[in-house]
Amino acid sequence: MRIGIDVGGTNTDAVLLSGDNRLLASVKTPTTPDVTDGVAWAVTDLLAAAAASGAIERISDLSAVMIGTTHFTNAIVQQRGLTPTAVVRLALPATGALPPLTGWPPVLRAAIGKKHYLVHGGYEYDGTELATLDPDEIKRVAADVAERGLRSVAISSVFAPVNSEMELRAAEILRAEVPDLRISCSHDFGRVGLLERENATVLNAALIELAGQISDALTSALRGAGITAPLLLSQNDGTVMDVEYARRFPVATFASGPTNSMRGAAFLAGLSDCAVVDVGGTTADVGVVAAGFPREAGAVTELAGVRTNFRMPDLLSLGIGGGSLVRGDDFGPDSVGYELTERALVFGGNDLTLTDLAVAAGMVDLGDPALVGHLDKSQAAAVLETVGERIAEAVDRMRTSPDPLPVLVVGGGSVLVPDVLPGLDGVGDIVRPENFAVANAVGAAIAEVGGEVDRVVRVGEGKRDKVLEDVKLEAIERAESAGALPDSIRVVDVEEVPLAYVPGGAVRVRVKAIGQLDLRRLGAGDA
Repeated sequence: MRIGIDVGGTNTDAVLLSGDNRLLASVKTPTTPDVTDGVAWAVTDLLAAAAASGAIERISDLSAVMIGTTHFTNAIVQQRGLTPTAVVRLALPATGALPPLTGWPPVLRAAIGKKHYLVHGGYEYDGTELATLDPDEIKRVAADVAERGLRSVAISSVFAPVNSEMELRAAEILRAEVPDLRISCSHDFGRVGLLERENATVLNAALIELAGQISDALTSALRGAGITAPLLLSQNDGTVMDVEYARRFPVATFASGPTNSMRGAAFLAGLSDCAVVDVGGTTADVGVVAAGFPREAGAVTELAGVRTNFRMPDLLSLGIGGGSLVRGDDFGPDSVGYELTERALVFGGNDLTLTDLAVAAGMVDLGDPALVGHLDKSQAAAVLETVGERIAEAVDRMRTSPDPLPVLVVGGGSVLVPDVLPGLDGVGDIVRPENFAVANAVGAAIAEVGGEVDRVVRVGEGKRDKVLEDVKLEAIERAESAGALPDSIRVVDVEEVPLAYVPGGAVRVRVKAIGQLDLRRLGAGDA
């Protein structure tokens, strides 16, 4: 048996799944200011509910706990808990016109620190040297980093995904000079595009210390509940990673919540291709699931105003949620969030929210309906109609063809969505799958393990199949090393982009492979 947990801005959901993916128990608890406390309470409530129903007899029957958390995204957005980070770019004599941290919001840049170093090194697209790495130059950087008391460094190199040797050598020199230094290397993020890959690396480096603290806190919370099963964290591509991996790569958790919701929704509905509308307490996220996984965003995504290129689901987020504040005929994007049960009118509070309008309109029985009996029902209906129109417009924008596409609506705030989305051709009645309110936690619990390769390769005449096969094998090997059962690994995505502006038959190839989690390698058997 496995526990899946997803931490949202308003609620923390937890589910217990059997070895054959049957939902045995579920709970929904308010998210707390200290997210870790909320996780502990959700686990305690879940185990109590499972024991009362006879779904679980011994906690030792648990084989794993999967958690999707907003800890690290919140840290970046709120500039909280970040470690001052130096950036070392191996690129001279190139790239001097665009130094590290170019385009960053000033507030976030100040929180992370503005110190960066441009040194010689890097590669051409085909892996040949752009410039030779100078060890003495790196040692001078190390001395300055130590003198400034910096504890974290992000290393980036031109075309590091093609050849990672210089980044590894630079990291080795820095560690030898400053033994306690925490180092993130851009080749570990695996995508071509210097500035965006470098930005992702810097964000990761700034979160390394926080990742250790959060990992320890989550582990302690589970141990406090008597759970000794391995802890896994959700990644933003629908797969999971173990705690040690999460300590090194916390940015992999960004947007894991919407990813879990979309995968969970498709799983609960038994569909592999659909649109998903996930309505929580603060936002409504609209995305598309293809072949069981969220459609990924384009080459560049933004987080808190920073351009990055690591994998992220293609989402359209709206300021619509159960806690969205209502002012006259308008609502959101601000929300009462996890304080919904204290501030909404139906719970005795003083703030008018979309949940209050849904109760007044008879769409849901929640709290004390008498507390919203004074509301103008025609005005409430008009506002809720606007909610449906905005969601319908978002679904239409996310579709890439006029072909019929099922639309699944999940999340605790999904009661706000009408049974028919207005003005959409090719979309019938929406579907609310069973257990739709905890689809995000289900998505966390069913997550698999993945491996990805993204690089520029030369494809000679008649060599295409061989080149693709080599990259696929590397992706499969990465999935296996990440903890996937070898016999279950499959390639789910292959992308080829010829680089017409680069000589020599250069092609950018991206391959993703996934497989089922090998629980035996985590020290537990599936129950």
